[in-house]
Amino acid sequence: KGKTALVTGAAFGIGSETARVLARDGAVVVCLDIPANQAALTQFASNIGGHAIALDLMADNAVNELIQTLTSQLGVLDIVIHNAGITRDKTLRKMSAEQWDAVMHLNLEKIISINQALLEKGALNRDARIVGVSSISGIAGNFGQTNYACSKGGLAGYTRALSKELPNGITVNAVAPGFIETRMTSKVPLIAREMGRRSNAFSQGGLPLDVAEVIAYLSQPASQSLNGNVLRVCGQSLLGR
Repeated sequence: KGKTALVTGAAFGIGSETARVLARDGAVVVCLDIPANQAALTQFASNIGGHAIALDLMADNAVNELIQTLTSQLGVLDIVIHNAGITRDKTLRKMSAEQWDAVMHLNLEKIISINQALLEKGALNRDARIVGVSSISGIAGNFGQTNYACSKGGLAGYTRALSKELPNGITVNAVAPGFIETRMTSKVPLIAREMGRRSNAFSQGGLPLDVAEVIAYLSQPASQSLNGNVLRVCGQSLLGR
């Protein structure tokens, strides 16, 4: 209660469910998503008593624009959830440089840039919480997702490294979801979707709420002892074991 949170990729899926849970628990949530989703984003943010920022994080000046908006209108943040991400699936032999670069740029490089800017500008409150959304694809790899797996594996390593450098009791952790039923996974070919669903102890896909509740716990003051962890939310998936 009384905390201010930023959730990127908040219009749909894990992002919107995370924003909803944080608002349920008392936070004021800044919901960020791309301009193409502005109508849905604005309506959703209004429904949870939050704020909407329509911004394409892929843009060159996006980080500066984001930090300026946050610091001028909200002051400092208590919680930062890095959920925004994309896929550009191809086997490595068929993958273009643009497909590789786009995924790495948004899924990893922008997260690093945002965190660095927040720290440099003093825009994180004492005992702030940073949570990134990685993936078990970043732990186990996945066919046709070399770029995605690299970005999510990189995020896991970055989380562990950053945890040793943060000041003032700020913590950083990551969650690594397994197969979750979202708009992104609905685009996965049918056979691959069924394999993802059946590879865990429940033989079914997880829900965005499963991930959101874990993120919310890592965002709470009670999670102070957790720092530098990458927590699987996968229903005991066999992948990466």
